[in-house]
Amino acid sequence: MYIVVDFEKDHRPIYQQVVDEIKALIARGSLREGEQLPPVRQVAADLGVNLNTIATAYRELQREGLITVRHGAGAIVLSRKGALKSDEELRKPLRAALTQLVLAGLPRNRIMAIVGSELRGLMKGNG
Repeated sequence: MYIVVDFEKDHRPIYQQVVDEIKALIARGSLREGEQLPPVRQVAADLGVNLNTIATAYRELQREGLITVRHGAGAIVLSRKGALKSDEELRKPLRAALTQLVLAGLPRNRIMAIVGSELRGLMKGNG
């Protein structure tokens, strides 16, 4: 599992960056249902962060229904779908991201190109 966190430019908490990176790996199919995630200690050491940061990320992923964490057995990917959410719940973070692009002054065609590029990246291998 290869994830990257940005300590300088990304203003999200480190655990959230880890959560988002693992979600993207699951969405792209790089992490499949039933696959085991590396141990918390290993990920923390690889990224140079406190192990509680990674444990928090794993708990968040478990809360969202994407992984299960069993003491002694580690964390296992449950599903690409996670907990079922309503359209409105799914639209909120999308709306927030789009708002940031609009506030940055990007024209509509550039925003559409960015969204399309990101979607293609996530959908590789997923039909």
